[in-house]
Amino acid sequence: MLEKMKMIWQDAKQLKDERGLTLVELLVVVVILGIIAAIAVVAIGGIIENSRKDAMVADAKQMVSAAKIHTTSNPGDDTLVFTTGGNGLEYVEGLKDPFGDGGYGTAQVVIDETSGKYTYTVQLIGASKAIGEEEPLAEASVNRDAVSDLAD
Repeated sequence: MLEKMKMIWQDAKQLKDERGLTLVELLVVVVILGIIAAIAVVAIGGIIENSRKDAMVADAKQMVSAAKIHTTSNPGDDTLVFTTGGNGLEYVEGLKDPFGDGGYGTAQVVIDETSGKYTYTVQLIGASKAIGEEEPLAEASVNRDAVSDLAD
């Protein structure tokens, strides 16, 4: 009987030594997870902004490509303003402003021919961002850095 009591006492002692997490340990884990989540939210916000800028740049480059197709198909046009709202819809359809709900307010490519050499300048103005807001940008200058906030 004494030996059986001794075994029960040892089992009880082992159970007492095996404890769960304390409140402080749980709070430390929650704080660490909160810090990781805060860092992730900031990083994801920047990624989303950059992807929207990339979408706007892709739209501008697509318009320039469409203007080049138009120029190849219709040689002899000296100067042409190629817009998605007017002529040129046969090459570009459904451009949507990544920063707004609808399409772009202004979306145009100006084609200029000088001595047989064509130059293309592009302008996209959306709800809150623009490429070439003041005046159309040269084709080579269209990149993520060219996307700017609209002036109030």
